[in-house]
Amino acid sequence: MKKKGEEKMRNLSKQDLHDILKGCTILGTGGGGSLEEGLELVDKALADGKEFKLVDLDEVPDEGLVISPYMCGSISPVTEEQEKKYSSLPRIKEEQTLRAFKALEDYLEKEIYGVISCELGGGNTAEALYVGAVMGRAIVDGDPAGRSLPELQQSTFFINGITIDPVAVANEFGDVAVFTSVVDDFRAEVLIRALAVVSNNAVGVAGHMAEGSKLKKSVIPGAITYAMDIGRAHRKAKSEGTEPAMAIGGALLFRGKVKQYEWRDEAGFTYGEVHLDGYGDYSGSNYRVWFKNENIMTWKDGKVDVTVPDLVCIFDDQRGEPVINPYYQKGMPLTVIGLPAAKEWRNPRGLELLSPRAFGFDLDYVPIESKYSL
Repeated sequence: MKKKGEEKMRNLSKQDLHDILKGCTILGTGGGGSLEEGLELVDKALADGKEFKLVDLDEVPDEGLVISPYMCGSISPVTEEQEKKYSSLPRIKEEQTLRAFKALEDYLEKEIYGVISCELGGGNTAEALYVGAVMGRAIVDGDPAGRSLPELQQSTFFINGITIDPVAVANEFGDVAVFTSVVDDFRAEVLIRALAVVSNNAVGVAGHMAEGSKLKKSVIPGAITYAMDIGRAHRKAKSEGTEPAMAIGGALLFRGKVKQYEWRDEAGFTYGEVHLDGYGDYSGSNYRVWFKNENIMTWKDGKVDVTVPDLVCIFDDQRGEPVINPYYQKGMPLTVIGLPAAKEWRNPRGLELLSPRAFGFDLDYVPIESKYSL
């Protein structure tokens, strides 16, 4: 059995962190939070002299406790009307995820060994990195999603029996709660999302506690390193003047300009669609993407194309940068790339949680490689 202190850690540099978060933004499929805010967060910790210590999943001590800190809520821009609703409340400067982490550790009366990202996203992965650095804890090179996902039960934690409780929730106004027990992750999704709705559409969460021995069997290994590789490939392509969207691998699904887009904030989620008119080799064709925070379903010329759990990553051709929902502009030229989902999602249990049917579409999942060469 590994003891604490025997593990091998790697200190992440500023460039490493920026590559990781860029890769996470690409793999976030339109969700996962703001890259700009994520970069600000890790840069702040670096400026304060904090270290980001990445440890391989198999090096986590078997008895070491690991939890996942993240933000939960809508990804829509906050409106002036929403801000007015909370104008009389105090604002706490400390990160909500950090406060949730501390609240959970206080409740447990045990020291947490490390943190793990709840998903790959420019904002949410940064939250886990930040909490780990500020608290001086290990950052585990793994992830329970391999992408960003809208609902809390959509994780390999849930598939493998790691319950979300006890779970701590904190908002920007100073409210903190610890749910010592919840029925299951579906119920946690309802409870925590409700708190987000009355908290300016965002709350910090810390949960899914697991010992290293169980964690190793329950998440996708090497996910942070994979995101860093994706980010590096994107950065190299931009510096060399080649096409960044094509540098990440995967399949080219479509190129087109935004004809129309629409979105709405509902029950703590951002729902919407973007419609593209093809150009170049795709002239005369159209493409439609439906999102619930993240890109979930696509149609080419009215026929279903790539769907969850596979990844649909969209790039702004002018900037060569990934696009976050719902920040589109009419006429924006886009390239749509598809990537295969992690194998953990391609079994019957995974597809119960993450497939077209899980989002109300009466369709079976068809793997991307059955339609496109990878």
